[in-house]
Amino acid sequence: MYKKRVLIIDDEENFCKLVKKNIEQTGEFEVHMAINGADGIKLAREIKPDLILLDVVMPEMDGGDVVALIRNDKNIKDTPIVFLTAIVREEEASAQASFTKGYSLLSKTVTVGELIACIKKNIRR
Repeated sequence: MYKKRVLIIDDEENFCKLVKKNIEQTGEFEVHMAINGADGIKLAREIKPDLILLDVVMPEMDGGDVVALIRNDKNIKDTPIVFLTAIVREEEASAQASFTKGYSLLSKTVTVGELIACIKKNIRR
């Protein structure tokens, strides 16, 4: 059975590992992770994920920088992206990062059920 590929790009390695474990427990997804934007873009080009979970605030290259590079790469530009943020409310995230507009946005306090539902809703078919 083909498993959909999910890529997590987040500078908090322990958070990535926890999310990876929870997503993989469904048996439906193959999960890869990168702990910075540059590695995330490189990995996205290699594996061509079916969905990217992307942190908003990261050092060196934030979520907006990553989105811009992905959207300008003909091989991965159509990859669905869901933002994960420690910022609790969507209004706060939008105020801090206008590049999140038009994308699904999840708080890092999301439940596993909500996360899986969002992935299934947004993943490339």
